[in-house]
Amino acid sequence: MFDVGLRDELLRRMQCDQQVRLSLPKNGPVPDDLMEEWRRVDTDNTAYLNQVIDEYGWPGHDLVEEEGAHAAWLLAQHADHDLDFQRRCLTLLQDAVDRGQAAPSNLAYLVDRVRVNEGRPQVYGTQYYAPDGVFQPRPIEDRERLDERRAGAGLGPHADYDSSMRQQYG
Repeated sequence: MFDVGLRDELLRRMQCDQQVRLSLPKNGPVPDDLMEEWRRVDTDNTAYLNQVIDEYGWPGHDLVEEEGAHAAWLLAQHADHDLDFQRRCLTLLQDAVDRGQAAPSNLAYLVDRVRVNEGRPQVYGTQYYAPDGVFQPRPIEDRERLDERRAGAGLGPHADYDSSMRQQYG
């Protein structure tokens, strides 16, 4: 049963999420007021998605179409301040992917995000950081099979992703 209002609210929240992130300075410190807005948006979006999940379960393709399901994933992806919530979303998203209600690529990104937030190596090579000012992927488990895992999740070769990430953020 498609819910247009729910889909539209998820898309609106995704747009707010992206607006605050795109307003961050590329280099240099993030101003306090912008950091506060970032935290406010993420906290508000997490609380909203938590309510949605309590009411509907994971908002999959049938409920909010592909765009809405992608927006729900993005809100979960950016809920770094609440690792328990991200873990809950990971379980629900895995089930949604198994039922054809969410994209395997979204699951790959959330797997990596949760693992990084737990202090473990990532699996798909989607998460980057810049220790000592050097932009690079966070540690990756079993790098030899990385592209095989990425292909299984519908992601392209890591070399292409790495090039894109460095061009965009590095």
